[in-house]
Amino acid sequence: MDPEFGRGMAPRKPLLLLQREPWRTTLLLAYQSLGVVYGDLSISPLYVYKSTFAEDITHSESNEEIFGVLSFVFWTLTLIPLIKYVSIVLRADDNGEGGTFALYSLICRHANVSLLPNRQVADEELSTYKLEYPPEVANRSRIKEWLEKHKTLQTALLIMVMIGTCMVIGDGVLTPAISVFSAVSGLELSLSRDQHEYAVIPITCVILVFLFALQHYGTHRVGFLFAPIVLAWLICMSMLGLYNIIHWNPQVYRALNPYYMLKFLRKTKKSGWMSLGGILLCMTGSEAMFADLGHFSYSAIQLAFTTLVYPALILGYMGQAAYLSKHHTLNSTYQIGYYISVPESVRWPVLVLAILASVVGSQAIISGTFSIINQSQSLSCFPRVKVVHTSENIHGQIYIPEINWLLMVLCIAVTVGFRDTKHMGNASGLAVITVMLVTTCLTSLVIMLCWHRSPALALVFFLFFGSIEALYFSASLIKFREGAWLPIMLALILMAVMFIWHHTTIKKYEFDLHNKVTLEWLLALGDKLGMVRVPGIGLVYTDLTSGVPANFSRFVTNLPAFHRVLVFVCVKSVPVPHVLPAERYLVGRVGPAGHRSYRCIVRYGYRDVHQDVDSFEAELVESLATFIKLDALYHRCSDAGSGSEQLDDGRYERENALTVIGTNPLRRCLSYEASHDGVSSVDAARSPNGIVEVPAAAAAAPVTKKVRFVVEAASPEVEKGVVEELQELCEAREAGTAFILGHSHVQTKPGSSLLKKLAVGVGYNFLRRNCRGPDVVLRVPPASLLEVGMVYVL
Repeated sequence: MDPEFGRGMAPRKPLLLLQREPWRTTLLLAYQSLGVVYGDLSISPLYVYKSTFAEDITHSESNEEIFGVLSFVFWTLTLIPLIKYVSIVLRADDNGEGGTFALYSLICRHANVSLLPNRQVADEELSTYKLEYPPEVANRSRIKEWLEKHKTLQTALLIMVMIGTCMVIGDGVLTPAISVFSAVSGLELSLSRDQHEYAVIPITCVILVFLFALQHYGTHRVGFLFAPIVLAWLICMSMLGLYNIIHWNPQVYRALNPYYMLKFLRKTKKSGWMSLGGILLCMTGSEAMFADLGHFSYSAIQLAFTTLVYPALILGYMGQAAYLSKHHTLNSTYQIGYYISVPESVRWPVLVLAILASVVGSQAIISGTFSIINQSQSLSCFPRVKVVHTSENIHGQIYIPEINWLLMVLCIAVTVGFRDTKHMGNASGLAVITVMLVTTCLTSLVIMLCWHRSPALALVFFLFFGSIEALYFSASLIKFREGAWLPIMLALILMAVMFIWHHTTIKKYEFDLHNKVTLEWLLALGDKLGMVRVPGIGLVYTDLTSGVPANFSRFVTNLPAFHRVLVFVCVKSVPVPHVLPAERYLVGRVGPAGHRSYRCIVRYGYRDVHQDVDSFEAELVESLATFIKLDALYHRCSDAGSGSEQLDDGRYERENALTVIGTNPLRRCLSYEASHDGVSSVDAARSPNGIVEVPAAAAAAPVTKKVRFVVEAASPEVEKGVVEELQELCEAREAGTAFILGHSHVQTKPGSSLLKKLAVGVGYNFLRRNCRGPDVVLRVPPASLLEVGMVYVL
């Protein structure tokens, strides 16, 4: 397997799409989800009370503060993770996938609001392009018409998705820092104050370095340990909670009454409202239930949360509150932390288990950060970075080296710079609640546009959950100077990078679309004096799905020669998580058959694994050969007047002379083989059943590829034309393949504003020079690469 492109890895069919899931499978997935999904959420008791009582409120003899905080925690966990996510949001999946981009993808399929270029009608025929209702059945809502009519609203929707993405990345910086720091802070009970100051920070930094250094091995190598660690932590936390409830205050359950929230706010007033920024940390990790839906199933995630995670968290928080309700002697954050409620006899084992659980929780958010950056890159919203696939069998397990080391540096900087749970909690809380607000807004649109429910129902959902989250958001935002500035600063930087990259990519596409040359110009090249067709296959990469790109015209203008077989290749992303391999290639002709020019559109979903160059080249040639036979069959059936009956079965699709290659049964008649014995042969013989095998010209010197095409016998004229075309394709493949890519430089038009000059002329060109180029991303061999310089004036 090529680790960077995951050769041979097919997307796993989401279990959510199955009609009935065996209960044993559900139990197994529920157990595995503990280590991947719930690591972050399960360790939140380590720092929630400590962050809440850090400065804004005090723990008094009346216990109104601690009982009020417990009531807020209980109802927050009940309303947001349990009701909002488990009961509603998890149902808004995109073919079994979840997350911010899954919601955006759903909306883009049900309403024409996508800003991605090169969209085609044929994309809607993909089997994963699933609509809740057929377009002719779905009602036209006013919201949908507004979104489709106003491009400003479409841009605002994309910016909202970008904000959610930036906050997820920011959470990838803050969660490992606060999780590991809070777990290691348990040493404060066993060390003196001076020893504590000089021990906790270095130990936290060492653990963080170790955590990020292990990322390139992939979580699948140690993932089997994740679920047992989180399971042991949840059981340990539950047992400690039950012990504290029974031993210290069995009546603590009364604090679950929402009346205690009113008493808390009435007594603490503004300070109590500001302390909500610490309480919201109990929801940290809730978004992971939705983001990691593609790796598990809805029933498994629901079962794990409702039967184990939710009860364990409630018992853990109640146990802490029961202990604190009987201990008022000191009122420092030192005495409010989680470990003070742990009996001294088991404190060290709990400390070790908490550190392991914090590492698991940090691993989940780091993997989620890699995943969402990869999705952003697929949708042209993030600069190109190196993506390494760490598992041959588990789809979606990736590692991005540049992002990994950047996250590590930022995590250590946060730990060393803040040095306390209060500032880390304020920063993490704002990032968490912002992502939840974005999810609430997008889910409201999904309820109207995708589920076709009443706008009143979507409004109720938005107002109910949005008001709760807005309350927490305001409490976090007011602590801007006490740590909340960090996620805002990170989000602004990332937003600038993402928006500049996306905006300039769209403008480059529009420039290419405006400057493409006509088909007549391409066909006339053969008649020009001095124009030469050289042996081999030329793959011209372009973002256009029609016409001849300007970079090719520039190429032949400076070098009056092009290859015998010419293929215009467009690698594009579509708003679905996965594209089946059988539907990936869309192939057609450019000009008449004698010109030997083709167009191949390669479609990927935003979670798909791109192929390595060898696999892609082999499948491309195979798809071209299949198309040649299908095209001959199509014309033969058309000439005979019986084509409609044979071609209307859904297995042979055409759009502007483009054919979906892969699902047609005729593909079984073609065989493409690669040999490593240094011998090349294509046998020519007519078998008894009327199959013609196409002969290739005998090669004097041994080559490394063996190509065999099998063609059904037909009329002599058609058969001769197909044989000749396949023979030329075979000879061109053996002669070699050249990859023709544009090497772009962007500059602004004279008279452009200063902001545009800085964003496009400086910002984009800086990102382009310092990020991966298209040739590196496609793993094009340097010896086969031809770069054409292009200047884009935007």
